Amino acid sequence: MRRKNRNTKPFDFAEYPLLFGHRGCSKAAPENTMASFQKILDNNIPGIELDVQLCSSGEIVVIHDLNLKRTTGMDALVSDTNLEDIKKLDAGSWFDKSFEGEKIPTLDEVFELMGTKVYYDIEIKHRNRHHGELEKKLTAKISEWEFGSRVIISSFNPMAIAGVRKTNSELNTAIIYTNWKELPWYLRNGGGKYICKPNILKPTRHKINPLTMFINKIIEGYTVVTWTEDDPDKVKKYINMGVDGIVTNVPEDMLDIFRKRWDS
Repeated sequence: MRRKNRNTKPFDFAEYPLLFGHRGCSKAAPENTMASFQKILDNNIPGIELDVQLCSSGEIVVIHDLNLKRTTGMDALVSDTNLEDIKKLDAGSWFDKSFEGEKIPTLDEVFELMGTKVYYDIEIKHRNRHHGELEKKLTAKISEWEFGSRVIISSFNPMAIAGVRKTNSELNTAIIYTNWKELPWYLRNGGGKYICKPNILKPTRHKINPLTMFINKIIEGYTVVTWTEDDPDKVKKYINMGVDGIVTNVPEDMLDIFRKRWDS
């Protein structure tokens, strides 16, 4: 297979800069639930960011934390819990009682709801040092739905991205990075790109400045998507610096800013 050219925009059908709702419209509804993703559709947001893991019975489920406790109250790892038990959990009440009964969705359920109405940034959540079953199942699922042209697969873990590229090098891939202490020091400034050879960089918003943009875009030729910015003035600033996409918790509040750029 040919290697994805990092000098090529990830989506040839989309208007730039790209706009992604972080875990859906996650300030308006509980993150990574069908309610949050439905609000993406209701507000005509063009893109969504979501997180995927494997549960113990092997299905791809959409949830951020490795442990179920924060969003469902059940103190157990996703990887140790089967889908039947996960589907019994309430993933909405923690956010607001009006969302009581919201469930953790499977990736199939999200794809069925969103279809080709959006483009996707799918973040792989696992800390394994070696890629494995999740990467294979995810690339197979994307192929099954024929969504390869509208998906970015991203991760903080360069080995996860390397696994995706090994399985299907034509998919868009991104390495995420920030200064979190949980990350090895050599990954905090994007060093994972040398391990997994992505075509997209996803630095935290705190790493966006004229110098990093010049190096990443002009010298190295990467597409740059930043996260997670909810301040309209800062979003405008990053767009003016040339970012190719922004992930935000309030995409519905950013539409006017992006539309002006899309229409210019």
